[in-house]
Amino acid sequence: MTKITITETAEHDVKYLQADCGVRYWEDGTVNGVVDDDDNPAMPFASKDSWTILIDIEAGIIIDWPKGTTADVHYKVCDDGVYSLLDADRKEVKQIDGYVPSIMCPEGNGYGDYVIMKIDGDGKIENFVPDLSDFEGDSA
Repeated sequence: MTKITITETAEHDVKYLQADCGVRYWEDGTVNGVVDDDDNPAMPFASKDSWTILIDIEAGIIIDWPKGTTADVHYKVCDDGVYSLLDADRKEVKQIDGYVPSIMCPEGNGYGDYVIMKIDGDGKIENFVPDLSDFEGDSA
């Protein structure tokens, strides 16, 4: 008996994008107009070496963003990121490890290496476009 492999395409509803970005220099971002500090970052959701945010894809809003906080981000991440599409129950549907998907850089071409965005006081990402094309196909 001869065997073949068949790849099937399926559609999934996704609501969130969880981004865990390995930030090289926190000073490449500003919080409330002040350049951030590499030793003690003020950026919401910053940990020692990473910035982990949850974005409502349709609204272009970062979930639980502190009200009144603004930010301008231009982080070099290169291949130190994990980006996961989640359904409404926050279960993972698809994940990209490594390069930065274009959805994470609405303020300019990130060339797969940079997260570039401006965030207003309500957590809305300016010029956000819910383009999920980087997650489609088998290569993602």
